[in-house]
Amino acid sequence: MIAFLCGVLAGKTADTAYIDCNGVGFAVGMSANSLSDLPAQGSSVRVFTYMQVREDDISLFGFTSEDERNAFEKLISVSGIGPKVALAALSSYRPGDLADALASEDVTKLSRIPGIGKKTAQRMILELKGKLASSALPPAEGLFSPPEEDKEALGKVIEDLLALGFAPAEAELACKGMPRGLDEGRALQYALKKIGGA
Repeated sequence: MIAFLCGVLAGKTADTAYIDCNGVGFAVGMSANSLSDLPAQGSSVRVFTYMQVREDDISLFGFTSEDERNAFEKLISVSGIGPKVALAALSSYRPGDLADALASEDVTKLSRIPGIGKKTAQRMILELKGKLASSALPPAEGLFSPPEEDKEALGKVIEDLLALGFAPAEAELACKGMPRGLDEGRALQYALKKIGGA
């Protein structure tokens, strides 16, 4: 079992990092969040790894934190979730955010992960609730907590942002702090303006 790699970042794609360890190049599948955490090409890196051995393939997956690797291992233990879907989950949400969604039994939020439908989201909650480390951050002042009448509009805005290609975490962040009582059009304008000013 390869527990971690130390080497030089030789390059990366949208879902893979190439790490040169003393002249041996490893292709390591990674989440979008971990890839964004990596330093510039040519820099020294250390990534935690999980090696999957199958009859016809050996794959290596990498993580910039042990929390993310632990979350990955828990995710692939759920029936119907393989490494690709687990990485999609960790590309959409950081481990703490994922733990919070599980703790609050937020099926809608989990279902926004590519490859995860409502039934798989419910299975995730059943099997993983309380097993991932929470972000444990106190609620920031002014975060958007909509009353019932605003939740439907918020859901539509998030769906609109996802359709435009934004990640679930980006869409939710764009809606935080949104004034109450906005219709869908004005709410979408607010979110897009917030993203543009980020």
